[in-house]
Amino acid sequence: MQEHPVTASSEMFGRPSLTERVWLLRVLREETVGGVLLLVAAGLALILANSRWGDWYQEVSDTVIGPASLHLDLSVSTWAADGLLAVFFFVAGLELKHELVLGTLADRRKAAVPVAAALGGMIVPALIFVAVNIASSDGSTTGWGIPMATDIAFALAVLAVVGRHLPVALRAFLLTLAVVDDLGAILVIALFYSDKFQLLPFLGAIALLALYAWLQHARVKSAFIYVPLALAVWVLVHESGIHATIAGVALGLLTRVRADPGEAASPAERLQRRIQPLSAGFCVPVFAFFAAGVDLRGTALGTTLTSPIALGVILGLVLGKPIGVVAGAWLTARFTRASLAASLMWRDVLALGFVAGIGFTVSLLIAELAYGESEPLLESAKVGVLAGSLASALIAAVALLSRSRVYSRLEEEELRDEDGDGIPDVYQRPGSASG
Repeated sequence: MQEHPVTASSEMFGRPSLTERVWLLRVLREETVGGVLLLVAAGLALILANSRWGDWYQEVSDTVIGPASLHLDLSVSTWAADGLLAVFFFVAGLELKHELVLGTLADRRKAAVPVAAALGGMIVPALIFVAVNIASSDGSTTGWGIPMATDIAFALAVLAVVGRHLPVALRAFLLTLAVVDDLGAILVIALFYSDKFQLLPFLGAIALLALYAWLQHARVKSAFIYVPLALAVWVLVHESGIHATIAGVALGLLTRVRADPGEAASPAERLQRRIQPLSAGFCVPVFAFFAAGVDLRGTALGTTLTSPIALGVILGLVLGKPIGVVAGAWLTARFTRASLAASLMWRDVLALGFVAGIGFTVSLLIAELAYGESEPLLESAKVGVLAGSLASALIAAVALLSRSRVYSRLEEEELRDEDGDGIPDVYQRPGSASG
């Protein structure tokens, strides 16, 4: 990776290259559609869980299927969390690999701001959650990882409604922040929310992952090899006691992301185009359907919302995320002498901080892992995730709408193509990034 010195003229949230812009807009478009389906699935789950079909919904969630001989006799809801989300994390691994090799994270200058913002956006919410629960006699700090996550699909669904004209640079920042956020969540799940570690299956998974990496290096392309291999890796990771979704991330990170000369697209790009629609259109919505269905019948909602677990999650998402994101970005600017792009203000970063407070898919997953054995605690955690994400979305909407005229003007400039060659004019000016 080429290193660049950071100078006083470094600009935060500068325009991405034309190649990166094309990749970015495609990914964001697919994630936005997935976000809408996710919201529909979560809303339907809440309606069913609190209707006369609530018992049926719970019975379906608890139905056990799968071969017991392989220790895969799991409930439907567990299959959704361990199996379907492995596909989601595989796509996240592909996106992370792209960012590390070809995207923002490949350049130290560009990576500094989103990485610092993501770290702040993970650390501050976790500290708030812990503080709230330590201060309460009936608190539980086990779920400190719940408010750390950002749900990019849900966030982009919000942007599709109230932030359609958001500059590409800010969208790129949000995606990179979410990718780093996903990496943090992956590490948290692997290190703190996995149990009953088994060495032999773990070593078997490592061996198969090494084989996968070698096949990528050898330019092997057969799906008849990769699909059984990926399934075997998933089974072994599941058997090892590490959460099975980690298998998806590992496979994604080992996938070749640079295209060879004469190759239309790299394996990572081809897989992302094929699998992301499946992930966003089916896997994540199905998980949301089985994870978001909190039964509130007979529950005092006010009491649940003010429980230390729910309150810790809500404050972590609504306050911790924007505080952490802005603090991380500001401190980076302060110590590297970088400056905001001339067209942007710190209130724009704050607005994205509230968007980052929309933590849904991974937050619900960590809630299941942290409190799955205690229904009352799990219920409080899920209510906190739903309430905190909704509040963050509403506050973000207000913040973004207050700048809608500015964003519309910037978008118009970004899209202007007076010569009609299909390339925005801003990329054809002297000194512009067109690669």
